Amino acid sequence: MCESRTHTQIERESKREREREREVSYGEVRYVLPEEMQQGSVIGNIARDLRLEVTELDARRARVLAEGTSQLCELDTASGNLLISQRIDREELCAQVSTCVLQYQLLLEEPLQAYSLVLDITDINDNSPVFAAGEITLDLVESTILGRRFPLESAHDPDLGTNSLREYKLSPNDHFALEMSTQINGNTYPELVLKKALDREAQAEHVLKINGIDGGNPVRSGTASIHIRVLDANDNVPVFSQRVYKASVPENSAIGTVIATLNATDSDEGVYGEITFSFSHLSDKMGGVMEIDPLTGQVRVAGLIDYEEASTHELDVQAKDGGGQASHCKLIIDVIDVNDNEPVIEIKASVLENVLRGTVIAKVSAVDADQGYNGNVTYSFTHLEEDSSCPFEINSFTGEIKLTADVDYEVSPNYEINIQAKDPWGVVGASKLIVEIADVNDNSPVITMASYSGRISEDSAPGTVVALISVQDKDSSKNGQVHLNIDENLPFKIKSSLRNYYTLVTDQNLDRERRSKYNITLTATDEGLPPLSSRKTVVLEVTDINDNAPAFSQSVYITQVMENNSPGVSLLRVQATDPDQGQNARISYFLIDSEVNGNLVSTYFSINTESGVIQSLRSLDYEQVKEYKIRVKAQDGGSPPLSSNTTIIVRVQDQNDNPPQVLYPVQTGGSVVAEMVPRSADVGYLVTKVVAVDVDSGQNAWLSYKLQKATDRALFEVGLQNGEIRTVRQVTDKDAVKQRLSVIVEDNGQPSRSATVIVNVAVADSFPEVLSEFTDFPHDKEYNDNLTFYLVLALAVVSFLFITSLVVIISVKIYRWRQSRVLYQSNLPVIPYYPPRYSDTLGTGTLQHVYNYEVCRTTDSRKSDCKYIQPTSQSLVSVDDAVTLQKEEQSSAD
Repeated sequence: MCESRTHTQIERESKREREREREVSYGEVRYVLPEEMQQGSVIGNIARDLRLEVTELDARRARVLAEGTSQLCELDTASGNLLISQRIDREELCAQVSTCVLQYQLLLEEPLQAYSLVLDITDINDNSPVFAAGEITLDLVESTILGRRFPLESAHDPDLGTNSLREYKLSPNDHFALEMSTQINGNTYPELVLKKALDREAQAEHVLKINGIDGGNPVRSGTASIHIRVLDANDNVPVFSQRVYKASVPENSAIGTVIATLNATDSDEGVYGEITFSFSHLSDKMGGVMEIDPLTGQVRVAGLIDYEEASTHELDVQAKDGGGQASHCKLIIDVIDVNDNEPVIEIKASVLENVLRGTVIAKVSAVDADQGYNGNVTYSFTHLEEDSSCPFEINSFTGEIKLTADVDYEVSPNYEINIQAKDPWGVVGASKLIVEIADVNDNSPVITMASYSGRISEDSAPGTVVALISVQDKDSSKNGQVHLNIDENLPFKIKSSLRNYYTLVTDQNLDRERRSKYNITLTATDEGLPPLSSRKTVVLEVTDINDNAPAFSQSVYITQVMENNSPGVSLLRVQATDPDQGQNARISYFLIDSEVNGNLVSTYFSINTESGVIQSLRSLDYEQVKEYKIRVKAQDGGSPPLSSNTTIIVRVQDQNDNPPQVLYPVQTGGSVVAEMVPRSADVGYLVTKVVAVDVDSGQNAWLSYKLQKATDRALFEVGLQNGEIRTVRQVTDKDAVKQRLSVIVEDNGQPSRSATVIVNVAVADSFPEVLSEFTDFPHDKEYNDNLTFYLVLALAVVSFLFITSLVVIISVKIYRWRQSRVLYQSNLPVIPYYPPRYSDTLGTGTLQHVYNYEVCRTTDSRKSDCKYIQPTSQSLVSVDDAVTLQKEEQSSAD
């Protein structure tokens, strides 16, 4: 016989031990629960027992995996409860095993964690004792002797411990009692014992109830009916010649061999004296080995009897007459061991699993002392089936055993071969060859990702589980011992967790901005010689969190804009960068409001939240504000958002938009002001100084003075830079008293702006001489024309408003008069009308105060805001005042 045993079969006995030896990476949760819980019942709360948040279960894709058993439970990630998903029947799962344990694994991802879940199923009293026959029929003659025992079938209860069958009870009656008997194997069964004589004429039938009761709480029971028919006139019971028969039989006896003949007699005649024999309480196995002739009582061999399986058999035999009375005896059969097993010499051979076909792995040799032809020996395999896949063959003449097919330790680690040596006359010798397949390291480790998401958050702490990895090697011993490694320059490491399982965990802090993706090569190497290895590369993506605030390219931005700019003009663009990803890197720009000249900066400028372009909302004026400081915030779209600030300095560039303003000499509206120069003035005599300012800045405010017109250009000059008017020659008597100078003041802007001032100079040594010359000095015609225009315009406006008001008042009066007529002619009640009060325009005192205003203008005034400067030189003479004074003197003289 060439018999192979698989590696799985060899490992089967130690499977449970290995499972107990497994170490759980993060702990074990054990639940003890009774069987037969309703579907959907809560076993326990996983989240609470593992100290996890309920929201973690769904977010981390928690799931329960079964280890070699059906999935009888499920996880409700919404509540964290472990629920019954299928019916749990302890008797179906574990039969009569005292401890019923189911193993599961709870896996969570991001980070990856594994927990061992153990469900200890306890027995409940969910099975009632059951009798194989619901009704038992016994035929007893009324003359049955007291104390006679009648065996009954036992009830069966699949529960264990206290929930199993404990006792039997018989319904109350006067004739029968119930007692227990024990077999050799320790099993008990009930017997019905007659306690009171039967009388058919008094009661022909007895109906009893037998209850099988277990020890559970609540108690469960099974019931069977015992129908006893009392027979008449069968006064004798079959009687065996012996209460106990003993017999012996050699093992391997042929079928039909008579083991023993039982003898029973019945003194009755006729039907009541006819006896039939049968076995009672015979197991199925023994029913295939022994049989009894119901008429003769001969016990014969019906199957193979093997001493090595059982050396003794105890049988219960019943003899029953035609009246239903029966008696029992015991038959004890001793099996005699015979030399039916030839001595077998075991020969062991070892062969490597990768050896080539045709290799001689062993040679058997048998010696026959006979000479010549009688000593020739041939060899062969025995007990080979036709479809046998034995990978060996034997040379019938030499005894060499060769390999005919590939052998694999992982498929079958050994073979048993029965070999016989036979001479020409049929004399046989036998031996057994055990071929052990030596394992070679011919299987590389296999790497399987048991749980892997391919993503990890960059804020994961060191030690966070990235993946659960299973590594299997079909080889044995050191050839099957595997180590898993990764590159050392990665921020990860490998930790051993469960048996043949490893976890890939973070070893350092991660930063997506430095590296957003890792190609991790897993290398599994066994301890064989030479070692075999396999590799698997996984790609791990580092997901972003909002850990970086936007950063501006500059801490301070400086830009310039020309004043009088158009509203909406773009000033500059600020730009910030954020190394984060997605929404965390989406930047929005905002102005941080502050005040400029009492106004919010947002009334001057705006910023595009997307592009960062800053625009001016209004025209800027250098003369009002020369520089603006704006604070801009860049904020990302993360949660919570991060931000940073920068400063923008907007410098307004001056534009030559203001002409020079002459401060001195003051141009009055109705009088003539003149500077007096004595005729004795030398060359370079300072007549006066034109003082002007320009509110612009820089070269736009650099002023130059030029003499535009003069009565005598050869007499005066104007300083280009300082505006001083000086004589350029000696004044003579021929020079006119009245000198009119027109001085133009220009700035240095492009284009330049200018202002003109008229300076009246009197060349005289006394006031009377000056007054006589300046009395008829003409006023500025341009100023008079302008004044006339404004007066006419004001008169026209006032006249228009007066006429409009008069028309409105008359219209209102007519309307009211018509209304009053309508009301007077109708039947409606008259409602008095009280007109509103008007302010008194006739001077009756409604206005409590009187305000008087006086407006003064000079002849060259063109603006509404006039500046008046008191004369600082005593040589400045008001011509009008002098004329008035002269007239007063003449009047007094007269």
